[in-house]
Amino acid sequence: MHRFWHSFTSLGDSGFLLPAALLVGLWLFIHRHTRTAAWQWALMFGACGFVVMVSKIAFMGWGIGSAALNFTGFSGHTALATSVWPVLLWVATSRASRHWRLAAAVLGWCLAVGIGISRLALEAHSVSEVVAGAMLGTLVSAGFLWLQGPTPAPMRGRRWPLAAAVVLMALVSHGRPAPTQDALALIAVKLSGRERPCTRDEMLATSVAWRAKQGPQGLQGSDGVGRPQEAAE
Repeated sequence: MHRFWHSFTSLGDSGFLLPAALLVGLWLFIHRHTRTAAWQWALMFGACGFVVMVSKIAFMGWGIGSAALNFTGFSGHTALATSVWPVLLWVATSRASRHWRLAAAVLGWCLAVGIGISRLALEAHSVSEVVAGAMLGTLVSAGFLWLQGPTPAPMRGRRWPLAAAVVLMALVSHGRPAPTQDALALIAVKLSGRERPCTRDEMLATSVAWRAKQGPQGLQGSDGVGRPQEAAE
C-alpha cells in the first residue's frame, strides 16, 4: 500500500504539474478568444505558487508556523493538484457539453483530494497543511472556472497534442520528485542567515518544552500537536 501511495502522490509533484500548468496557459493563449483566460490563469496560478513558496520559506527560514496546528506551510502537492487538475481536464474537454466539462473538473478535484490523502498516508504532511493546500488550490481552480462563465466558447484545434504532452510528462516525472523543497530550503537559509532550515521536529519540541515550563496546565492538550515529522513539500 505504501508503494501505491508513493506512485499516486507523484501526480501532484511540481515536476509534473508546473509544466502541465504552463501547457494549460499556452493552450489558452494560442487561441485568440481565450487569451484573456490565459492571463487570468497565469495570474491566479502564479499567486497560488507564490503563497505556497512564501509559507515554506517563512517556516524553514524563520520558524513561522503553528505547533498547535502542526502547520509548517501549505502542502505544495495538494495546492498544485487542486488548482491544476480540474482546469487541465476542463480544457481537455473544451469541445464537450457544459455538463461534461463540469464533470471533468469534478473528476479533477476528486483526483486532487486523493493526492492530498496520499500526503497524509505517507506522513509527509499534517491534516492542517493538506486542508490549507486544498482550500488554496480550490480557490484558484474554482475561481478561474467561474470567471469563464457558464457557457465558455469551445476552443478550436485538436486536443491530442495537449493530452500526449501531459501523458509524456507524467511518464518522465514518475518516481522522480522535483527538488523543489531542497531549493526552497536553500533560499530560506540564504535569506535568514541560518546554518540550516527549521524543521517540524524542532517546532514541536520547542512547543512541548514551553508547555512544560508552564506547569501541569501548560501540558494539557500537548498531545494535540501531532506526530513530529520533517517538513515536506
